[in-house]
Amino acid sequence: MAAMEWTEKLTLGLGVMDQTHQEFVEAYNRMLAAEGDALLVEMDAFLAHTIEHFDQENRWMEKIGFPGCHKAEHDRVIAVCRDVRKRVERGDAALGRQLLQELPIWFDNHVESMDAALAAYIESIGFDTETGEIRNPPAQDCEDGSPACCTPPVKPAAEQQPA
Repeated sequence: MAAMEWTEKLTLGLGVMDQTHQEFVEAYNRMLAAEGDALLVEMDAFLAHTIEHFDQENRWMEKIGFPGCHKAEHDRVIAVCRDVRKRVERGDAALGRQLLQELPIWFDNHVESMDAALAAYIESIGFDTETGEIRNPPAQDCEDGSPACCTPPVKPAAEQQPA
């Protein structure tokens, strides 16, 4: 199995997010290289890093009203990693190898889609990830107070189906 590589396509231009993603790649590679009892130690370190990584992004998303589907994916990945870790501890090395095969594919897709959208939105509203200040707040035109970007587009009357 090949190690993950940090590439330009994973760079989103949001310094703290890019740094955390580089750390994710490094933690994954340490887990990949680990053997025997060291694998569980590295899985624990990877899981701890990933939980903090996702918690950080989740705090940002809550602060700026970003869609919950991103958080739901974080929760799902953490649940899978915890489950696989328990199974590896009980001797299911094959499942551990499967996770190691799947994580790089998932990570690339997640960064290029969900995290890229989050980084672009953070940039567009001028959200300072250190202070929590929003310099260019979005229009709040939804009844529930969510930003306009989260509202599904409304079809023009001519395109709407009669009820």
